[in-house]
Amino acid sequence: MFAAATKSFVKQVGDGGRLVPVPSLSEADKYQPLSLVVKKKRCFLFPRYKFTSTPFTLKDILIGDREISAGISSYQLLNYEDESDVSLYGRRGNHIVNDVGINVTGSDSIAVKASFGVVTKHEVEVSTLLKEITTRKINCDHSLIRQSRSSRKAVLCVVMESIRTTRQCSLSVHAGIRGESMRFHFMDEQNPRGRDKAIVFPAHTTIAFSVFELFIYLDGVFDLCVTSVSKGGFEREETATFALLYRLRNILFERNRRVMDIISRSQLYLDDLVSDFYDKSLSMTDISLKEGTHIRVNLLNHNIPKGPCILCGMGNYKRETVYGCFQCSVDGQKYVRLHAVPCFDIWHKRMK
Repeated sequence: MFAAATKSFVKQVGDGGRLVPVPSLSEADKYQPLSLVVKKKRCFLFPRYKFTSTPFTLKDILIGDREISAGISSYQLLNYEDESDVSLYGRRGNHIVNDVGINVTGSDSIAVKASFGVVTKHEVEVSTLLKEITTRKINCDHSLIRQSRSSRKAVLCVVMESIRTTRQCSLSVHAGIRGESMRFHFMDEQNPRGRDKAIVFPAHTTIAFSVFELFIYLDGVFDLCVTSVSKGGFEREETATFALLYRLRNILFERNRRVMDIISRSQLYLDDLVSDFYDKSLSMTDISLKEGTHIRVNLLNHNIPKGPCILCGMGNYKRETVYGCFQCSVDGQKYVRLHAVPCFDIWHKRMK
């Protein structure tokens, strides 16, 4: 009966599907802020998850004895009073009958009345908690961690908010038959004993809660999944190995790229040294050598500045020279710049 009332409360309050009804009155005190619960998927036929309480809090599984300083804020949420008719032929009606043990002889429906009164919401200050856990690690040898890790369907969660009653509350159930002009028509003359049931539970009883999942790594570092997109769980050894190999592959690829870049730059530097050596040697003597009918000349003597060689100076690394040939022309220019060695010979061999 308590489970049916909390489910009805969550269904009406909503909260975007984050609220979870407390399944049992005997476990209501275990769903307090910062308490730990285990979330399990039942099977592929049931999309909903099952939440199981634990006797531990987040502090119990962290390394060190330092208390968690994240505060808990509370405020009034609403005043809840509900009366509903439930068919005995539905799943909810059968669950209430089996839970309460009410006599339903000659009845087709039951009336459920839940009087929670003013309920309050208690929630953890998320920003403060996130700042504190950045320097904390989970004790992976804790029994709860070891048992949860062994099950691939289990996800460890932290209770972040709880909804509680503020006064003594009551739940009542009455079996009857539906009438045409009234809500229920009770057959008093045939009313056997056991047709009415009622329970009273104390103030400050938790009736619903919401959680954040935890993702726990092999070294004890953990993430608090504050959005529905991020999923909790445990890092598996095979996943960690694959991630390590992937990082090593990227490191080796980057190192190989840098080595090839250094080799390429070194080769270009050596080519420039050889070219500059020949250019400087010939410029010091200022001798023009003959190659057939074409003459290699120093363009500086003809007021033509140093510029890129037409063969090897057109790439990303522009190699310049002071030598050229007046007997050749390109794109309307009456001379071409050519390194003395070996571009001058290569150019004229191509021309032949």
